[in-house]
Amino acid sequence: MATLDFDLGDIKRRMQGAIASLSKDLGSLRTGRATPSLVEPINVEAYGSMMPMAGVATVSVPEPRLLSISVWDRSMVTAVEKAIRESDLGLNPMTEGQTIRLRIPEMNEQRRKEMVKVAHKYAEEARVAVRHVRRDGLDILKKLEKDGAISQDDEKRQAGDVQKATDDAISEVDQVLASKEKEIMQV
Repeated sequence: MATLDFDLGDIKRRMQGAIASLSKDLGSLRTGRATPSLVEPINVEAYGSMMPMAGVATVSVPEPRLLSISVWDRSMVTAVEKAIRESDLGLNPMTEGQTIRLRIPEMNEQRRKEMVKVAHKYAEEARVAVRHVRRDGLDILKKLEKDGAISQDDEKRQAGDVQKATDDAISEVDQVLASKEKEIMQV
C-alpha cells in the first residue's frame, strides 16, 4: 500500500488549478467587447479531424467590437465559417478572402443578466472544486493522525493551514467573478 503524504504546496496548486479553470471558462463568456478567447473553444473540422481554432487560423482584435480571423489555408475558410455559425455564440461571420470578420453586437440588459448568471454558475463550480481539494487534504491529515504518523497538534495546525489556503482561494474566486461581472455589465 502506498504511504500517504501531506503536501500543502500540492493542495494550493490544485486550488490554483480550479481558479485557472474558472478564468478560462469566464474568458469564453461573451461580453460586449471582442476578445480572442471568445472563439478559442470552437473546434473546426480540418483535414479529417477536429482542430481548435488556433490550429487553423490567427485571431486578432483590430477594433473593440470586431474580431478578425485570418485562416491560413484558403480551403479551410468555409469550414471555419461553418464552425462559427454552428457555435452557440450567436455571431454572424463575414468572409473577405481568407479573412473572416466577426462583429460583436451590443448586448441588451436581459442578455447581460443571463451572462452574469452563467458567470456565477462557473464561480460556484470553482468554489466546489476548491472545497473538494480541502476535503482531500483534511482526509489525508486525519488518516496520518489515525496511523500515528503525525501528532494531533500537527494535524490541527496543518488543518488550519489547509483552511486558510481554502479561504484565500475562495476569496480569489470571488475577486475574479466580481471583475468579470463588472466587465459584463459595462455598457
